[in-house]
Amino acid sequence: MLVRIFSIIFIVVVVAFGGFYAWAWHSEIPPVRPVDASTYDPAIVAKGAALAAVGSCVVCHTQAGGPAYAGGYPVETPFGTIYGSNITPDPDTGIGAWSQTAFRRAMHDGVDRNGRHLYPAFPYDHFTHAADTDIDAIYSYLMTRDPVQQASREPAIPFPLNIRFAAAGWKLLYLRHGEIRPDPAQSAEWNRGAYLAEGLGHCGACHTPRNALGAEKKNEAYNGGVGEDWHAPALNGNSPAAAPWTKEATFQYLRTGWEAHHGAASGPMTPVIDGLAKAPESDVRALATYIASLSGTDDAAKAKRADEALKAAREKTPAVASLVVRAATGSAATGNNGAAIFAGACATCHRSGGQTPSARPVDLSLSDAINSPDPGNLLHIILTGIHPQARERGWIMPGFSGALTDSQIVALTGYVRTQFSDKPQWTGIEDRLLQAKRKTGS
Repeated sequence: MLVRIFSIIFIVVVVAFGGFYAWAWHSEIPPVRPVDASTYDPAIVAKGAALAAVGSCVVCHTQAGGPAYAGGYPVETPFGTIYGSNITPDPDTGIGAWSQTAFRRAMHDGVDRNGRHLYPAFPYDHFTHAADTDIDAIYSYLMTRDPVQQASREPAIPFPLNIRFAAAGWKLLYLRHGEIRPDPAQSAEWNRGAYLAEGLGHCGACHTPRNALGAEKKNEAYNGGVGEDWHAPALNGNSPAAAPWTKEATFQYLRTGWEAHHGAASGPMTPVIDGLAKAPESDVRALATYIASLSGTDDAAKAKRADEALKAAREKTPAVASLVVRAATGSAATGNNGAAIFAGACATCHRSGGQTPSARPVDLSLSDAINSPDPGNLLHIILTGIHPQARERGWIMPGFSGALTDSQIVALTGYVRTQFSDKPQWTGIEDRLLQAKRKTGS
């Protein structure tokens, strides 16, 4: 009897494994000969360029200082580092030998031309929702880029996760195909925004928390997540923003990287903003409409509360005279008095009536970084500052990693949180600072 039971279990396991292997195995798609770039329809190429901008494709497929789309960008995950691949039309090291069918399979199923499973650091769990026509347009755009011969780096992932079939198991649990269905109760603009955000824009990849296997927690969609050691704030009703995000505020932020009630984009959002600057205005407005709706739909009420928050913040922001008096009291002699450090390093711009060379900075009481549940974003900004992309105009703030000691940065961070936010004081600032320094190399 026991032998029979074990035999049945063995057969079930073998059949289950065989079924999984049959499902997970993918054959190679034959290579194609590169096609002259001039044969692609310019209108389709332009459409693909706009969609690639929404998807920020160039960000993860370009290493710092390297040729666009040639790969090498390190995507750090809890399971190891995965490097963006070369997606230029080079036939040997890029995707020049990929057919349109092979490219669709990669975007929809996370399988490359050779039949290998791709790791979900490539967000095909979002891209799978994109229409074939949009994927084909991106393919046309990429095939008209300059080919670059640069071999893609292998992922730095430990055993057994470096076995590609591990990704197949992940897909079985979490990959769900199908296009985004329009909501008839919503406007065409809202539905367009939902399609872009949930698909090619993959906004949830950073703004949704993940489980132990690295999959998004769908029941906590847009409740805040982590991207490149930065806290990606919640976009739903749990947003930490002191001023509500209206449609217009969201549009201005996504389009320009700046909004008076929220401040300047920084960290991983900076290249996203750079990409959206190249996208059609209608698509950015659609994204703004959808994203703003995640935290409530009464835009008029949100606009009123935002203006009230701005007025209150400007009344709360101290004048430079009061900052100097405050800095002179307490333990300024120790060099770790937060008020003294703020007066010396920050008050020139961040005070009542403060002015940068181009515009007044955001009132700190409205700063999402200061109102965040995690001090990491503020620490990153203090360490490295805010800088525009190379050869681009943008907002500038110097970094202070070489000017302030760790204890001074901790004191400054605690002071700013207490002075400019009604949220509870952060805990573990020292440990979070060390983590941020390791990430930035400061």
